Amino acid sequence: MMNGNKIPPDQIKSLLELANWAPTHGFTEPWRFVVYANPPEFCQQHAEMYRQNTGPESFVEAVYDKLFHQGDKASHVIIALMKRGDLPKIPVIEEIEAVSCAIQNILLGATALGIASFWSTGGMALKPPMRAFLHLGAEDHLVGVLYLGYADEHPMGSRLIPIEEKIKWI
Repeated sequence: MMNGNKIPPDQIKSLLELANWAPTHGFTEPWRFVVYANPPEFCQQHAEMYRQNTGPESFVEAVYDKLFHQGDKASHVIIALMKRGDLPKIPVIEEIEAVSCAIQNILLGATALGIASFWSTGGMALKPPMRAFLHLGAEDHLVGVLYLGYADEHPMGSRLIPIEEKIKWI
């Protein structure tokens, strides 16, 4: 639903500043970001990675096309990474959770600015070729690929399970 209009660089920087305020056990601050101001560049690389690492029996042209065009109308793509810190006492899950909080800060800030967002881990995002492409260490992780852009419409999201069914009051 994005319309291709560009987000000013200072707003992207502000969103990344919000991310930097995520909670972090041991002050490891494990979040790292790769920002593409030209999303089609990343999308073309992602699609080609899919083509080169998928056997002919599994390759689906529609998946390739989706990856290739997914960012056509996005303003920016931000790849959120977890860079494992030097404190082995901090569990890996807590580092991933900290990056997830940083992502949530970005998404909440984007919504407040009228920016549409989409958090993806599809395609090659969680596969070894993407790890190599991003030069991730053995304990580092890609946590999300965020597509940001302006949209002409902002449909309200919905939930399948009412909040009342998710809470136990004691």
